[in-house]
Amino acid sequence: MYPTISHLIEDVFGIYIPLPIQTFGFWVAIAFLAASFVIKIELQRKENEGLVSIIKVKKLIGEKLNYLEIASSLFFGFFIGFKLFEAIFNYGDLVSDPQGFILSLRGNILGGIIIALVSFYTKHKENKKIALSVPKLITKEIHAYELVGNITIIAAISGIVGAKIFHNLENINDFLADPIGQLISFSGLTFYGGLICGAISVILYCKKYKINTLHLIDSTAPALMLAYGIGRIGCQMSGDGDWGITNLSPKPGWLSFFPDWVWSYDFPNNVINAGVYIEGCTGRFCSVLPQPVWPTALYEVIMCLILFVILWVIRKKIKISGLLFCFYLIMNGIERFFIEKIRVNTEYNILGGITQAEIISFLLILSGIVFSIFLINKDRKLKI
Repeated sequence: MYPTISHLIEDVFGIYIPLPIQTFGFWVAIAFLAASFVIKIELQRKENEGLVSIIKVKKLIGEKLNYLEIASSLFFGFFIGFKLFEAIFNYGDLVSDPQGFILSLRGNILGGIIIALVSFYTKHKENKKIALSVPKLITKEIHAYELVGNITIIAAISGIVGAKIFHNLENINDFLADPIGQLISFSGLTFYGGLICGAISVILYCKKYKINTLHLIDSTAPALMLAYGIGRIGCQMSGDGDWGITNLSPKPGWLSFFPDWVWSYDFPNNVINAGVYIEGCTGRFCSVLPQPVWPTALYEVIMCLILFVILWVIRKKIKISGLLFCFYLIMNGIERFFIEKIRVNTEYNILGGITQAEIISFLLILSGIVFSIFLINKDRKLKI
């Protein structure tokens, strides 16, 4: 396993380069970037086909800096310098625990003051170039695909918050035992929590620009499936606990061409230190599962990338707005519902034992079917 990118580089190139980048976080970032790229392509296509309109907004230009802009420039500049200088002078501490370091009260006050002043000076200099003696109101055209950067940031922040909330609700005892540790850890993210909170936040943001919701969610359908598959690469490579139940069955003959870890794996050096101590191991990550388990994250990577290709291929053939997203809900729900059967998860004591993901995935399947029927019937009535 590769808890950090440094471990991956060391294994591949034989050189240890201390970097404050966790493997799981790295792949989550790649997932968001890949999703934003796909969404941008789709919104551009829909605009070219006349399905998404160019947005016209009124904007006041030539204003001088106000007190709020000055305060925010100083505040964020101070925060960046406060942490940056502390990280430079104590790089080893940053590498050993990036989240704890960033979220701690540690910092360099002098560094904060320096960067705050630089930030204010830069913003003031830029403002002088565009300031007018009398500000004027103009009409500016905005393409929906130009908002993808903001959409990605909103989805990332709200998605991670939602993923942590849903994970801690699912594992309330772990949260109560170590609330700070559970909140700052990048492992333990519930996808459906991120999907629900991220979707709500993005839709509300896009309504401000009057972007058609059905075309918006259709544009995100392939991107969400791709992002989920890429994110699971981080789960598999880091060993963040998103693995399956014990699998002691012998590997079948039809898998003989593949390594044993494709069938079952004990996740040595996993990032959450689950299992038993590895004899002779030194460092932070020295645990291995006592028995091999199903590598469910790997299976989800494969399935979701296949489903992404399917959604990508059929996206232009579906003419009913919103229907592609319904297919995404159904596909994602089916995939997750069945993978839960061999996946380790906290079960609620209802219906003989059921997980949070099984409940949500079932509701997604049901919602996708019901909404599909509604959209198809609505389209049929419009054509009569």
